[in-house]
Amino acid sequence: MRSLPDAVSRRTWLAALAGVAALPRRAGAAATPEITLRFSHVVAEETPKGLAANRFKVLVEQRSGSRIGVQVFPNAQLYGDHDEMQALQLGAVDLVAPSLSKFGRIGLPEFELFDLPFLFDDLAAVRRITLGPLGQKLLQGLPRQGLVGLGFFDNGFKQMSANRPLREPGDFVGLRMRVQASRVIAAQMRALGARPVTLPFSETRRALATGVVDGTENPVSNFWTQAMHEVQSDMSLTNHGYLGYAVVSNQRFWQHLRPDDRTLINQALQEALTFANQIADTQNDHALQALRQAGSTHIHSLTSGQRTRLRQAVQPVQRQLASRIGSDWMRDLQQALRKT
Repeated sequence: MRSLPDAVSRRTWLAALAGVAALPRRAGAAATPEITLRFSHVVAEETPKGLAANRFKVLVEQRSGSRIGVQVFPNAQLYGDHDEMQALQLGAVDLVAPSLSKFGRIGLPEFELFDLPFLFDDLAAVRRITLGPLGQKLLQGLPRQGLVGLGFFDNGFKQMSANRPLREPGDFVGLRMRVQASRVIAAQMRALGARPVTLPFSETRRALATGVVDGTENPVSNFWTQAMHEVQSDMSLTNHGYLGYAVVSNQRFWQHLRPDDRTLINQALQEALTFANQIADTQNDHALQALRQAGSTHIHSLTSGQRTRLRQAVQPVQRQLASRIGSDWMRDLQQALRKT
């Protein structure tokens, strides 16, 4: 699905798909399911996102009596980081769960607040945003890009990896670090003296193995399930940034579903997202244990002084990016984080 004829651009091809796929697909009387939702994502099935997508599939098909089917395409089988949002906007898929970094690229810079380094102390602080009024306000802005926001969920906090220990700001100098397409994350790497290199998640392991990049940042579950431990000698437990997702649907597709079908799908999704949030920490803990047992990657815990120096090194990023994200958003964010 990812290789195209030379004469046809990806946009043309996606648009052609969209012409037949933007509405719910209803099969003939003898066929089941009556409606099929295509859910595309870029990570392994063993990650919180992959497990949530599969839980959602089971719930929808059980509760609809298999009248509604869900096809889950993990590991960028259909679309990668760079084109899954475009595919959704054009109706070539029905549901995606992109990382929150992706929304800045499509004209929603307020979502970049989640990328700010050392912003959240723990997942409880994150959920004061995602499960509160500010999270709902963020989702309510999606229709202006032809999307419907259905909810947030976690993959936990990110750690730094490379082929040398990364404990102090000076350890990053000169490294080529793979990042998502996020101005905030790129600015964070530059503040540490590294060179940010934007690559799709599906290409990251190969880039690490071939030396295209020297290191990256990931929750431990992503690091482990993508076998990055085979090509990275060191991981530092920095907890410097949060990685979360939003599940979004194509607005035209969603509006053409029957109201009772939207209710069924949304209820199943909310349960799947609650499940994902419950297992996010557990999956990262299990992956860290497996990583330690594998023994191929050295795990480094930071001292409080090392963590403070990293935080200080990237502090200018918040000031630099506040104007892009918006002063109102930053004010509301800080107010929400202060609540207990």
